[in-house]
Amino acid sequence: MKKLVVAVGLSVFAFSAYAQKPCDELKAEIDAKMQAKGVKGYTLGVISTEQVKDEKVVGSCDGGKKKIVYIRN
Repeated sequence: MKKLVVAVGLSVFAFSAYAQKPCDELKAEIDAKMQAKGVKGYTLGVISTEQVKDEKVVGSCDGGKKKIVYIRN
């Protein structure tokens, strides 16, 4: 049970740390990871949380006010 609590706590901490990053920095990190995996034909965009509809969200930034979305070209 302790391991589960620690895992959940670390997950929340990691998510909040990413949500606090500036959008440009996090977008660049996500882009680098995708390129390293050989993903091609995509665009990453930054939109406000309220604007998210059917887009695939791949990150949260600016304290959770904005989302980084993946758009396949």
